[in-house]
Amino acid sequence: MPKLSSTLLANGPSLAGKADRYRCYELSVQCAEADVDFIDQNFRRLRGHDACLLREDFCGTASVCCEWVQRRRANRAVGVDIDPEVLDWARTHNLSALTAHAAERVRLVQEDVLRFDGTSPDVVAALNFSYWLLEERRAVKHYFERVHRLLKDDGVFFLDAYGGYDSFRVITQERAVEGDGGDFTYVWEQEKYDPITGRLVCHIHFAFPDGSRMDRAFSYDWRLWTLPEIRELLYEVGFERVTCYWQGWDQEGNPDGVFMPAEEGEPDAGWIAYLTAEK
Repeated sequence: MPKLSSTLLANGPSLAGKADRYRCYELSVQCAEADVDFIDQNFRRLRGHDACLLREDFCGTASVCCEWVQRRRANRAVGVDIDPEVLDWARTHNLSALTAHAAERVRLVQEDVLRFDGTSPDVVAALNFSYWLLEERRAVKHYFERVHRLLKDDGVFFLDAYGGYDSFRVITQERAVEGDGGDFTYVWEQEKYDPITGRLVCHIHFAFPDGSRMDRAFSYDWRLWTLPEIRELLYEVGFERVTCYWQGWDQEGNPDGVFMPAEEGEPDAGWIAYLTAEK
């Protein structure tokens, strides 16, 4: 659980004490609309028709599932996560915000992604580097094998990765976030990196204008997987084509949010990339 500092101020509870860590996460880390835009457009480009059934592995708050079913009335989504707390939050906050017809097309399942089967989807999505929680090569390969087996014959696996020379460092970075309940600061801390094992320990903290903080709102003890490792494993389990999508830059030198297929990347301090693996 997160640690709150300065939770009580002279005039009552602090902003950290009143904040919802899952909502702060969605505001600072996720953009379900952009993820679904990317999935929808590139599935159609690769396969020549729209995807219908999407499975979101390690789904957390299921924001991608909820965004998916709002795009077309035929769209359905299955979200799989092992944590009952975050699934309850998803039902209470995200599914409840959908129309009744949209909500009934979302199924949330509390299960290990390495065990759950279900109906064969058009798309499997493992985003926000969630599969990095599988730290051993054999575990990631087993997961990729399951995805390959479960996808429809023309299915596509969507995943992402990050890297760059800053990703191997002990470092803390901050970014201002505009929240629906007030602004706050998102703090990303890389506490430890082991170059022998690839183990990376990271934390997300939230800092608020009244001086209060939610420390370690989320912590990750995972493996820093590189793109060559990920691509090789995807090919090993039988995917026919694996494509990496690299992000461009705007005139101010900031990431422009446009991801295009690429054979080569630049050795930046930090980058985020999408990948597609076609069955």
